[in-house]
Amino acid sequence: MLSEQEKREIERELHNYDQRRGASTEALKIVQRHRGWVSEEAIRDVADFLDMTVHELDSIATVYNLIYRQPVGRHVILLCDSVSCWIMGYNPLLEHLRERLGIGLGETTEDGRFTLLPMACLGACDRAPVMMVDEDLHDFLTPEKTDQVLAQYE
Repeated sequence: MLSEQEKREIERELHNYDQRRGASTEALKIVQRHRGWVSEEAIRDVADFLDMTVHELDSIATVYNLIYRQPVGRHVILLCDSVSCWIMGYNPLLEHLRERLGIGLGETTEDGRFTLLPMACLGACDRAPVMMVDEDLHDFLTPEKTDQVLAQYE
């Protein structure tokens, strides 16, 4: 069931759209911001709230790769694997993150601190290699700089 806070936030978004269903992506992001991820139950609740079918909303949630459909860590690392980042050091950076965190792509650390996910492009090719942690972009990464970045996220 959607919380009253989630409902209020979704309602505030509705004025931006001609139809309730137009706010579907924003509604999913609101739920995820409150819960950390979007469960099947949340899909049903949001679909009901927006007068959509579960299948319609699930299709949107599945296609949008920043809607997490399973639990993630407290901090999500999006590692850019675009051509620019790949050329500028993606592989050594990925290997360093795997060793440092003890996880691979799509996995979460045992302590629930980090989830490591690939991202096709973060739009910062001129500063490659890059990654985002939560909403923060980190650029010109090296293994050493990556360790400093990770230390900022408890």
